[in-house]
Amino acid sequence: MRRIAIVVWALIVLLATACRSAATPAGPGTEIPGPAATVASGTTTQAELQTLTYRPLEGDVVNPERGFRHSMDRLDPNTDYSVYRTLGSSLIFSYVRLDDYRTRELPPELLEELDAALGALRRGGVKVVLRFSYNFGPYPKSEPDAPLDWILRHIQQLKPVLQKNADVIAWLHAGFIGAWGEWHTSTHGLDRDMNAKRAILEALADALPSDRFILLRYPPDLMTLFPQPLTAEQAFSGSLQARLGFHNDCFLSSDTDIGTYPGGEFSREKAIAYLSQITQFTPADGETCQVYPKLQACATAIQEMETLHWTGLNISYHKQVIRNWQREGCFEEIQKRLGYRLVMEEATFPAQVRRGGDFPIAWKLRNEGFAAPLNPRPLFLVLAGPVVHTARLEGVDPRRWLPGRWEVSTSVKLPGDLPEGEYRVALWLPDGYESLRNDPRYSIRFANEGTWEESTGWNVLGTVRVRP
Repeated sequence: MRRIAIVVWALIVLLATACRSAATPAGPGTEIPGPAATVASGTTTQAELQTLTYRPLEGDVVNPERGFRHSMDRLDPNTDYSVYRTLGSSLIFSYVRLDDYRTRELPPELLEELDAALGALRRGGVKVVLRFSYNFGPYPKSEPDAPLDWILRHIQQLKPVLQKNADVIAWLHAGFIGAWGEWHTSTHGLDRDMNAKRAILEALADALPSDRFILLRYPPDLMTLFPQPLTAEQAFSGSLQARLGFHNDCFLSSDTDIGTYPGGEFSREKAIAYLSQITQFTPADGETCQVYPKLQACATAIQEMETLHWTGLNISYHKQVIRNWQREGCFEEIQKRLGYRLVMEEATFPAQVRRGGDFPIAWKLRNEGFAAPLNPRPLFLVLAGPVVHTARLEGVDPRRWLPGRWEVSTSVKLPGDLPEGEYRVALWLPDGYESLRNDPRYSIRFANEGTWEESTGWNVLGTVRVRP
């Protein structure tokens, strides 16, 4: 064991000397045996090494920007949205109805109410998927939507509110066009006008910060706008293509998902091949709309969620589909795997270090979810003892942690005046926005027993002693 530890330590020191951080996929592999807090240690002339393993958590983890989401017709500034966290959700969906303003300016009162409602979400510790619409159908003879020039004007009016509150907007459905803002049945023909669609998308991209996604209802629109699917190199660049995801409001609900996949060059098979590529780097969410056992059987549904990297799903509709999954026994698996589920397997770092020296750390984790964390999120190493020292781990991007096993090795330089004593070692993945950074409800929790510190949002891995 001592010889193995020395070899591992040598590798870590080599990485630290090269002054780089790296996260690499480890492949499926096998689970590392051993109970929680199993320690293997060895010493060299530089430090004492310890390797700890961690026990996975059995149940779901209420983590930001993922999971079953609740749906509502409007946001209310007076609602206590923390209730949704007690129900096991960090994510909600809401319409913003613009029915009364199809051909006139949005009044200040509407913008103020939306701003106040988004503030209530922030206080409640949740995020929202927003969709703006001018009607609630009916189908196929819908109430009117708005003409293009008024849609663009309304987006311009909404921009200050969206920019101010982007921290609690998980992502936006493209909306505005047609019945329910679902990009069909437009009384102004906008659902058949690709130039109008592009203009609306470009206006929305300008109205939101460049790190926020916009989800489209129909794969043919994505595939027509960008025939070549998004690549890993293009991902997270802030370009329009890198910001477009997919929402399916009739997920698994017929052979074509009620027209989602219209056939021909946009057949289900071709569209899913396209979507499976882009949803590695952009969100996929939606809801089922009718019972269809052929595609909703547990094994088939889970396979499709894996293929499309499914992040969020409406628990409010279709209720019978949800009940069927509960009866068939896969509801809990779907609940745990929507979005990301990060399980720490083991971590290796010194048992004692000198202040002013290097602190190398390596870990292995697996993502058991369907998708990766998708919005920007920094990663910090925390040493908490006589003082709290945080160091951002540059070059490690959790958005790249797709389903599978990952190995990360990095190193930080400790301050020369760091007080000696014992420190807890933790990894901290707070929200990317400063406004939410110190709210632990918006930090990612690993799906492990005994590591989560709820008051800080830290994942505590062990301890280290700092010596002079």
